[in-house]
Parts: sequence; structure tokens; C-alpha cells
Amino acid sequence: MRHLRRCKQLFCLLFGGVVAVAAAAIDVDRAKDVYGPCAACHGPFGAGGKQGEYPRIAGQSPKYLELQLQAFQSQGRINLPMYPYTRERELSDEDMKLVSAYLAEIALPTRPPVFKDSDDALTRLRAMEKVMIVPRVEGNVDNGQVVYQKNCAVCHGKTGHGRGMFPMLVGQYTNYLQKQIDAYLKGERPHDEEGATTGALYTLKAADIQDVLAYLTTLQEVRP
Repeated sequence: MRHLRRCKQLFCLLFGGVVAVAAAAIDVDRAKDVYGPCAACHGPFGAGGKQGEYPRIAGQSPKYLELQLQAFQSQGRINLPMYPYTRERELSDEDMKLVSAYLAEIALPTRPPVFKDSDDALTRLRAMEKVMIVPRVEGNVDNGQVVYQKNCAVCHGKTGHGRGMFPMLVGQYTNYLQKQIDAYLKGERPHDEEGATTGALYTLKAADIQDVLAYLTTLQEVRP
């Protein structure tokens, strides 16, 4: 019994130490410095472009972000606007990990905050800048839920928040998602790590894809 207690104590010390190191590993000031040039397109909080021309990256899976930065740098994923921010800038692996972890921790509320009478205009403006609400789009939400849970949830999660190397879809601009889907279907961007144009996406009808996009816009308040 005493041996078990010691093992548990040792485990707690070791595990607690790992958590503490992981939490302290993000140098926020350094991360903001690395992210600085990115804000020109993705905004100060990683919310992206209002019309979906630039994707939301705040709250995204850190592993996914890191992999995409590496792909942009190596040109495994061709994206000319990202070239100067990754390859020409010589973004290091360490910086990629850091900025990915930093962005993953940014939460963008989907409802306007409740202000106090004492809050000044600047405070209200800064708070509202973080609010991100993706407009609902047309489509059969019920069918979209069935199609999504059957074909997409295994990789992107039941609530669309992503998993590991697979990106978060919920809270993303619909126009951006549609643009990426079109690129996948045209073979301009591989849909998986092997680069093959196979998988569930290529078996879906256009109407089903639209329904899935409509369904995703209903999940903004859902958390994993």
C-alpha cells in the first residue's frame, strides 16, 4: 500500500511537472512577435478576413497549423501569398510550433459581450473586435448533420472542432470552406496526408456538401 502511495505521488510530481513545463513553454511575447506579420491578413486575433478571403486560424488545431506552415514553406501546399511569410522569412520550426500553440489558445466569442456602464468606447471596441459569428447559410441542416456525422466526424470531430492533424471546421468562414472544397475536388489541393484524391469528400453530392456547410454554421456554440 505504501509502495502504491509513493508511486502515485511520484506520478503526480512527474505529471504535474510536465503540465507546468507545457504551460510555460508558450512565450506569449515571442509568439506575438512571430505572429505580427501574419496579422496583416489574418487580423490581430487570428479571425481572418470578413468575407472569408483569409481563413480563421484562432482556435485551430496546433498540429494542423504547424503542418500547414511547413507545407507552405516547402511548397508542398502551393500558396503564393504565404511564401514570403514562411520561406523567404525563413520561419524556423521552433517559431512554427510557438505561433501554432499561441493561435490555438485564442478563443473568439460567438456572442457580443455584456458591457458595464463604466466601460469606455475603446474597451467596447476591443471586445467587439474579438467576436466572430459565422452567418447561417442555406441548406438542409438535418441532412447536413447526418452526412457530416457519417462522413466527416471521424476526422474533424463530432462537433467540428478538429482532431490532431485534422482542422477545426466549425467557426470557419463558409466561403473559405467552399473554396477549399472546390480545390480538393479539382485536385489542386490534396485532401489527406498521402496526397490522394480519394475519400468521403469525393463521394458527396453538391447538395450534400451545401447541407454540411449549413449544418456547421449551427455548431458555433458547441464545445467538444
